[in-house]
Amino acid sequence: MLFEAVKLALQAIQRNALRSFLTVLGIVIGVGAVIAMVTIGRGTTAKVSADLAQLGSNLLFVRPGQFGPGRASTDAKPFNTRDVEAIRSQVPGLRAVAPVAQKSFTVIYGAENRQTAVNGTDNDYFVTQDWTLTGGRQFLDGEIRSGRAVCVLGETVRDKLFGRGDPVGRNIRVKNVSCEVIGLLRPKGQSSTGADLDDVVLMPLRVYHRRLAGNTDIGSINVSARDDVDTAKVQADIERLLRERRNMLAGQIDDFSVRDMKQLAETTMATTQMLTALLGAVAAVSLLVGGIGIMNIMLVSVTERTREIGIRLAIGALESQVLAQFLVEAVVLSLFGGLAGILLGLGLAWLATGGLRVPFVLDTPIILIAFGFSALVGVVFGYFPARRVAHLDPIEALRHE
Repeated sequence: MLFEAVKLALQAIQRNALRSFLTVLGIVIGVGAVIAMVTIGRGTTAKVSADLAQLGSNLLFVRPGQFGPGRASTDAKPFNTRDVEAIRSQVPGLRAVAPVAQKSFTVIYGAENRQTAVNGTDNDYFVTQDWTLTGGRQFLDGEIRSGRAVCVLGETVRDKLFGRGDPVGRNIRVKNVSCEVIGLLRPKGQSSTGADLDDVVLMPLRVYHRRLAGNTDIGSINVSARDDVDTAKVQADIERLLRERRNMLAGQIDDFSVRDMKQLAETTMATTQMLTALLGAVAAVSLLVGGIGIMNIMLVSVTERTREIGIRLAIGALESQVLAQFLVEAVVLSLFGGLAGILLGLGLAWLATGGLRVPFVLDTPIILIAFGFSALVGVVFGYFPARRVAHLDPIEALRHE
């Protein structure tokens, strides 16, 4: 019986091919939109997670000033090397503490030049940022103490100044300072915001202060906690220490901020997941619209085929058989639309993730859910027209013109 119902449904769909196509179009768009939006959202979430992981593990950023709506950030005094040493010596559970003073300068080699970010720091920077070298070495202790002009290049700077050549051992000019290249950073690529993480030059903090910046200011401090230490406790210890050093009174708002990357990562991941769910829910509305379209077309089909239905009932067809015929027809339409929608959604997601440079993350459960929902739409919205057919009076149906 089921085979016969499917056969009749396919024949009816084939007889009205254009109308059938327009009927399932809503389902195709709905399923395709859901799969595309969720796949793109999953890829974006994976990209953000990977970018945050590149910044280092158990990492805290300490910066002067407060950042956010209604909070001033320009009038807070910068940190200095004594603040860095105080955190290193007085806050327990730390793996590395890296001072960072940053400014943009023009770096020159031969006829090539590039405007790039130059960071004054020390070897703890490689630990806090989880950054390794593909060539050369880190700073020597003597270079850090004496302020010798040496530097480590990011891949983007190397590519601009030296092409694919080895820069180690050569001298570049940073502003008006001749600097020996001693190392090359392993490439990290772009962040989720589009910033080039490899467009950077690292120098010892002392030479940066003396020969480039002309001051001893430190713009931020990167702190990496040990794996067995609670970063929330480290954050509280740093805040307490800096309040003492900066003579903050009880009740006075901090003129610095300590941000835990673990909390930031959790917040960012939750936000992207919520946006993905929201986009999927909005796209799912088109499935409902497609279901209504199927119901409308099935009602039109019932009206057109009233006389045919009357003949079938008059020669002995059961109400359940007529009900099954039209219900199966609606479900077949929905399943065709679901399959086409899956192909459309995956194709759109593949194109979009390639353009946005995010991973293509195939979410099998959402594909199965979208396909199952398309079948459910066919059952729900096909039932009412089919029920109407099954309860037609054969005599009245035969009189229908």
